[in-house]
Amino acid sequence: GEKAVVFGKMMSFMQYGIQTVVAFMMLVMIFIVLPRALVSAKRINEVLDTDPVIDATENKKTETECSGLVEFRDVDFRYHDGAEDCISGLSFKANKGETVAIIGATGSGKTTVIDLIPRFYDVTGGKVLVDGKDVRDYDFESLQEKIAVVSQKAVLFKGDIRANVSYGAEVVDDEKIVNALKLAKADFVFELENGISSSVSQGGTNFSGGQKQRLSIARAIYKNAEIIIFDDSFSALDYKTDMEVRANIKECLDEKTIIIVAQRIGTIKNADKIIVLDEGRLVAEGKHEWLLENCDLYKEIALSQLSKEEL
Repeated sequence: GEKAVVFGKMMSFMQYGIQTVVAFMMLVMIFIVLPRALVSAKRINEVLDTDPVIDATENKKTETECSGLVEFRDVDFRYHDGAEDCISGLSFKANKGETVAIIGATGSGKTTVIDLIPRFYDVTGGKVLVDGKDVRDYDFESLQEKIAVVSQKAVLFKGDIRANVSYGAEVVDDEKIVNALKLAKADFVFELENGISSSVSQGGTNFSGGQKQRLSIARAIYKNAEIIIFDDSFSALDYKTDMEVRANIKECLDEKTIIIVAQRIGTIKNADKIIVLDEGRLVAEGKHEWLLENCDLYKEIALSQLSKEEL
């Protein structure tokens, strides 16, 4: 009997001992993790305390005389930590109903140019005008309402296709959603079991690159803004689908101002105006045929993609 009592005491002592050691180990872990957590909290607070570069606090009246007009007047821009301008002396105009394309080598500033229109950044020199009015004189929300942007990276949100296409809209109209999907050649949606109610996983991982791009294009069409910007949004589509989507856009959105950034000559050669950029400067602007004759850089890009016969 005595042996059993001693054994029980020994076991309980060991249990208490192990619990004490574990508690000390956890204390040590807290001392290791605490400095990291403090540094992280400090960095998060720095971000939260940073004042936005874009001053959108003032509520300004935003009546404009014309609609769908985008104009760059002698625009210079450099990122706040940049050593030199990445856009300099850029001037061009996109009129209502026109399709204007921007082409240039990688890093020539194409995406930066279009980021200045919805005021993701502010110009460091010159002016960007929408409907004849400086974008800095707009109430932020009413400027965003005028513009629909399809970004380089097709972004989808967790939910269903209906919510993704009508994202940001106050009223959800199923008929308009179906129409937008048809224009964007996203016919694969109608073959899904639940149609526009089909679920979309976080980041749209249950769809291919081309399908995601077409859903993003449908979202821009659904918004029905007067200016639609496509930032290399046809790159994941095959040539036939790319051509069909652009034909649909031209036919059904002929009143809209379309700005396309692209790498492929095939995507832009039918544009009303093509702007050729090189290191943030405008090298030439005109139609496809004129540029082939008069702009060496454009001709070089064209011949690298298509043969002389195709051109």
